[in-house]
Amino acid sequence: MGTKIKVLLTQDVQKLGAAGDIREVSGGYGRNYLIPQGMAVLATRGQVKEAEQRAVAQHKRRQAERNEAEQLAARISGVTLRFVERVGELDRLYGSVTSMDIGEKLAAHLGQEIDRRRIDLDEPIKRIGIYPVKVRLMTGIEPVVNVVVEGEAGAVQLPEDPNADA
Repeated sequence: MGTKIKVLLTQDVQKLGAAGDIREVSGGYGRNYLIPQGMAVLATRGQVKEAEQRAVAQHKRRQAERNEAEQLAARISGVTLRFVERVGELDRLYGSVTSMDIGEKLAAHLGQEIDRRRIDLDEPIKRIGIYPVKVRLMTGIEPVVNVVVEGEAGAVQLPEDPNADA
């Protein structure tokens, strides 16, 4: 039958593997398609060792990013941001509170910049009230910020306040 060769994938190949993976493929597929297309190289000892080192370094980098994101999530979680806006009829704002506004106020609170695209706000807030807003820092790390929008005349009371009914 056909011979098998080991190749190191240089880019993602559908139904075969991701870049950096070492796969055993048929000789013809490797020599006639993967290698000429630049999708793979022959897996020599040196290249295998280099690929393993790159994978270890990438894993360490991802772990460090995850630790940073978890620390930031702990600081963000449960933060309450207050916005005092001009209000018209039926408690509608004259303007709106956008993810950019939330990002600026959160950055001022934390002393660290937060990208507005990470703030999960489907549409701008246009009414007074209390809104839980997710901040997507990383996959699986999504702390929630409470956004309180109140009118210039009166304050909205938080539900945790024991005197809310009085």
